[in-house]
Amino acid sequence: MKADFRTSRRQLLKVVVLGTALAPLVDLGMRTAMAADAPLLTEDDPTAKALKYVPDASKATGAKPGSKCANCNFFQGAPGANAGPCQIFPGKAVKAAGWCVSWAAKPN
Repeated sequence: MKADFRTSRRQLLKVVVLGTALAPLVDLGMRTAMAADAPLLTEDDPTAKALKYVPDASKATGAKPGSKCANCNFFQGAPGANAGPCQIFPGKAVKAAGWCVSWAAKPN
């Protein structure tokens, strides 16, 4: 009986360690799947208006040269993607070429 308990405990520990290691991968997969279905943010959205979001950074007033959603710290789209999710606009996708006043450079 003692051997069965020890084996069960080892199996439990293996499952817990494996689950802990794989949890971030599952979370990343879920975020990507949800972002793929996210509607594209429009300039008419109240939050977009408040943060002066524009889908084309070259038309933004107050944007630093070269700043756009694709190189913003809050942009979570894949490199080279035309659009992707943004932490500032949850549940919405933004254009990679866009810009808003919350723009912050990605750390190198």
